[in-house]
Amino acid sequence: MSLLLPHVGLIFWTLLAFLIVFFILKKFAWKQILDGLNERESNIADSIATAEKVKQEMAQLKSDNEALLQSAREERATLLKEAKEIKDKMINDAKEEAKSQAAKIIADANASIQHQKMAALTDIKNQVGKMVVEVSEKILRKELSDKAQQESYISLLTEEIKLN
Repeated sequence: MSLLLPHVGLIFWTLLAFLIVFFILKKFAWKQILDGLNERESNIADSIATAEKVKQEMAQLKSDNEALLQSAREERATLLKEAKEIKDKMINDAKEEAKSQAAKIIADANASIQHQKMAALTDIKNQVGKMVVEVSEKILRKELSDKAQQESYISLLTEEIKLN
């Protein structure tokens, strides 16, 4: 059992050494240790405050960036909408112009066709008229070869003209 319990002399000298070290530390080092701990504590508190401030600034920057992104998205959407409207307007204008050009070309073609048709009909009428005159002349020459028949036919024609 003597191994488990320390002797009184050992306890006394250990207690005396502890008290001497304690008083030396209290007199010379305790204030510096506490000042160092307080300085470290204030540095840690300042660092935490700075970190919180930086965190708030980052949150503010993030919200500002999100607002800028949203604004840019809205502006992009507006520009795309305007571009689409301009494109649709240009396409519709081009279609309308093409329709009016086609209508004009068709009207010009129809007028040209009518003009050519009338010219062809006039030409045919002239040719038919010439042919009728030539045929009539040939028939009349043959039938009216004697002078008496010619005079009676002329008097008949003059009477018809007077009646009309």
